[in-house]
Amino acid sequence: MTFLDTATAFRLRLGLCLTCMALWLAGCSTPPPPPPVAAPRPAPVVVKPIARPQPSLPTSNARNPGEYRVDAAKHLYKLNGSRIFKGRLPPMLYAVGVLDVEVDKQGQVTRTYWVRAPGHAPEVMKEIEKTVRQAAPYPVPAHMNKVVYSDVWLWHKSGRFQLDTLTEGQD
Repeated sequence: MTFLDTATAFRLRLGLCLTCMALWLAGCSTPPPPPPVAAPRPAPVVVKPIARPQPSLPTSNARNPGEYRVDAAKHLYKLNGSRIFKGRLPPMLYAVGVLDVEVDKQGQVTRTYWVRAPGHAPEVMKEIEKTVRQAAPYPVPAHMNKVVYSDVWLWHKSGRFQLDTLTEGQD
C-alpha cells in the first residue's frame, strides 16, 4: 500500500469535508415550493337576457262573430268609460254608423270597413276608426283564427256614444 503524501491527503480530506458539509446543508434547507398549480377555472356563466313579461292578453271564448261582438264591445267600453253615453239615448242622434272590424289571432285590428257610414259627419267616422284602432289589442279570439264582427255606433252630439251591442236603449 502506498501512502499519499500529506498535501494530497490534506486536499482529499478537505474535499471530503466540504462535500459532507454541502450535503448536510442541503438536507437542512427547506424544499423548494412545488410548482404553482393552476386554479380550476370556474364554469362559464351563461347570462340569458331577461325576458320582459308579456302582458297577458284578454281571451275571448266566442265561437262565432256574434259572440265575439259582445267581448269586443265590453273591451271598448272598458277603455272608453268616460266617453260612454250613460242612460237611454235621446230620439235624435247626431250620427249612426255600422262598422265591420277584422281582428287577427293576436287581437290586432287588421281592417275596418264601413257598412253604413255617417257620411254627413266625417269627423265622427274618423273618431270611431281612431277609437277602434287605439283599443287594440282586443280579446284574442281563442276559437277562431281571425274574426270579422259588426257593431252599430250610436253617436250623440256631445261626442259620447253607445254601441248597439251594449246600448241602454233609446227614447
